[in-house]
Amino acid sequence: MKKIFVINPGCTSTKVAVYEDEHAVWTSDGLHPQEEVDKYATEMEQYEYRKNFILKLLEEAGIPLEFDAVIGRGGLLKPLHGGVYAINEQMKQDLINAKHKHVCNLGSILADDIAQMCHCPAYMADPVVVDEFMTRARYTGLPFMKRESIFHALNAKAASRRYARSIGRKYEEMNLVVAHLGGGICVSAHHEGKVIDVNNALNGEGPIAPERAGTLPADQLVRLCFSGKHTQAEIMKMLAGNGGCQALLGMKDMKEISRRAEAGEEPFHEVLEAMLYTVSKQIGAMAVALWGKADAIILTGGIAYSKYCVEEIKKQVDFLAPVIVMPGEGEMESLAFNALGALNGELPVHEYKVTIQQ
Repeated sequence: MKKIFVINPGCTSTKVAVYEDEHAVWTSDGLHPQEEVDKYATEMEQYEYRKNFILKLLEEAGIPLEFDAVIGRGGLLKPLHGGVYAINEQMKQDLINAKHKHVCNLGSILADDIAQMCHCPAYMADPVVVDEFMTRARYTGLPFMKRESIFHALNAKAASRRYARSIGRKYEEMNLVVAHLGGGICVSAHHEGKVIDVNNALNGEGPIAPERAGTLPADQLVRLCFSGKHTQAEIMKMLAGNGGCQALLGMKDMKEISRRAEAGEEPFHEVLEAMLYTVSKQIGAMAVALWGKADAIILTGGIAYSKYCVEEIKKQVDFLAPVIVMPGEGEMESLAFNALGALNGELPVHEYKVTIQQ
């Protein structure tokens, strides 16, 4: 039995868990008061605060620093191939100096520090910057613009591996379409273990989502940008954060939206139908990216708990491939799954050194 410690920093939380093999034996949501994190000018300045917070949680729970591995949520590194990585100094320096700032950049740094205290390996797996695009998927119609691979790689790949294992097959031998349905929605095409295409859920590309605008008419967006009515920051927030259901309905609570839509209440019914229609279209696009040979379509993320949403998507896409429902974000479980696979020799451990040139 392997004992694994999982660390997942969020904006106002540091979620931690202890797993024995694949079973969580202790978890903590690790919530931080907003006023506490507001004391720090940058995410990196929160390092000592979060480290001490984690150690205090373990001490209060009576959990000794005795683990077989520690794994942290991956940050906004330079593009890399998916998989499990041993945390090294180059990775930590790239996280400290990352172009995109987010508290998730602390995950691997915290994991490595605590692993050193335990004298065990420190891992990171499948960060959002996993980039395995086929070349044709990078192109836009302008030579100075390239599509980027930024998506919920951790959950999408772990769900794929779990599904493959459940039917006695290998992820690296399958073609899968995975729709991660959360605050942002990404639909990825997995070809023999690599995500060869996916919409960029970070910037709002792709389907309408609870808080993402999705792909917009380019001419109208350009006119909006030059209207003089909004700053660049305001428009970026429209694309991701205040777009989608938040803009159309004034809320992003999918449980409430689904309840009202199922009852036939407008405009909730019409807006949710439109959102699910764009999700289904994106699933169709990724099925085409797999040359129409998808073995399955996996629906995951928080919205996959909604039977209403799942059934609406199924109606439009189940002719393409069997639809498998694996609800939940699954970040902690996915991290533990990857660490266990690395410890058992089922997943290779990569060295972080070579970045992908785009």
